Amino acid sequence: MKMQKMMWIAWPAFLVAGVLEMLVFAMVDPQDLQWFGQPVELSRLGVYTVAFFVFWGITMLSSALTTLLAMSPFEVNQCPLEPAERPAGCPKQEDCCAS
Repeated sequence: MKMQKMMWIAWPAFLVAGVLEMLVFAMVDPQDLQWFGQPVELSRLGVYTVAFFVFWGITMLSSALTTLLAMSPFEVNQCPLEPAERPAGCPKQEDCCAS
């Protein structure tokens, strides 16, 4: 299930990063970019690559936040340990030993 949720985050972010890349660099020439007043010393391909991963990272954060906010309270508060391994006081720790 975690792999499925990771794909809910990564795949849409990948697609949006590709669209952002096309939109931004349709209007901006990578050779004209400056960083703190100095020209960027990367090749065009380097700028495209770095920009794509920055766009992908930002859109992945957005998708991850959406996925987190869509989780039910049960999923958020679910104990990650198996019932037998839960420490004293952890919910449903007593239920495991009764059966």
